[in-house]
Amino acid sequence: MPPPRLSPGEFQTRLFAWFDQHGRHNLPWQAPRTPYRVWVSEIMLQQTQVTTVMDYFNRFMSRFPTLEALAHAPQDEVLHLWTGLGYYARARNLHKAAQVALSEHGGELPLESVEALMALPGIGRSTAGAIIAQSCGERAVILDGNVKRSLTRLHAVPGWPSQPSVERKLWALADYYTPNARLADYTQAMMDFGATLCKRGQPACNVCPFSDVCLALSRDEVQRYPESKPKKALPTRQTLMLLLQDAKGCVWLEQRPPSGLWGGLWSLPQFDTQQALDDWIDTHTVAPKREPARPVFTHTFSHFRLEITPQPVVCSTLSGVCEKGVWYDLNDPPELGLAAPVKRLLSQAQAEARTFALENAPGHA
Repeated sequence: MPPPRLSPGEFQTRLFAWFDQHGRHNLPWQAPRTPYRVWVSEIMLQQTQVTTVMDYFNRFMSRFPTLEALAHAPQDEVLHLWTGLGYYARARNLHKAAQVALSEHGGELPLESVEALMALPGIGRSTAGAIIAQSCGERAVILDGNVKRSLTRLHAVPGWPSQPSVERKLWALADYYTPNARLADYTQAMMDFGATLCKRGQPACNVCPFSDVCLALSRDEVQRYPESKPKKALPTRQTLMLLLQDAKGCVWLEQRPPSGLWGGLWSLPQFDTQQALDDWIDTHTVAPKREPARPVFTHTFSHFRLEITPQPVVCSTLSGVCEKGVWYDLNDPPELGLAAPVKRLLSQAQAEARTFALENAPGHA
């Protein structure tokens, strides 16, 4: 890898000149920029764009304005407010970390070092650096996806950025350019630069402050970087989801185990085989009436695709079922964390219920 073509001072001068004019200065977590607010925003921003996160962040802060409020909240409340953001392990770790901070650090985040923050669930090296730099203004290095993309292009760094040998090079570059002053602005500037200018699909190279020193641009290879992870064919799994309703139209939900797929979220009962689903219905439902299975749809995770077959059934009541189950009232839904496909199916059921009610209302032609 060629040596840097800019000194740290020149890099910072160019970046700050761009950021002061074009950066994002009015994000919700910037005022006030407390460690707690920065931490929550950084966790939400993992794998999620700023425009999506802003509304979620504001709702989250309204419900949990302090770390202590989050630590004392039921997990269902936390997951409910996270529903739609995906990657639910982030929410579970956020909740656990708040409880650890409350019990072991007096209700404060341990900001004395990156390593201390990394000891909390769900906080990696870059996230810890971002929290310290933005909330304390102290020197800490970040290397999120936006920074990786910018540095790999600027220096034409070959290889998949998350490969250990490549990542070590990128950490060294990130450390080389990180200043000793204006740390909060610098950290935000690096993230903004990658998110709004050095974008993945259509980078704005014509207005980039580093276009004269960018190796990828000089080689006409901007789209090559960062190089993708070697692809593997995603395996496909199948599941049957029981869409069970009672005479009032409420839907039966069960809570998933605390870890694993959709850990801690509420879901329709799932079955690997038709026989297993049939046995459950025979054992636990009274006077069941089956409807034709709904069309199969696919939900894609990072490491596999899940083909879901919804099986509607109506029954009068249940017997001998898990205590963690609830009847979900479509007209007055409880605040629960829902798996994304389940939220989709419940929304369809709500729409069908409304249509049925309208069609059967007095005076309807």
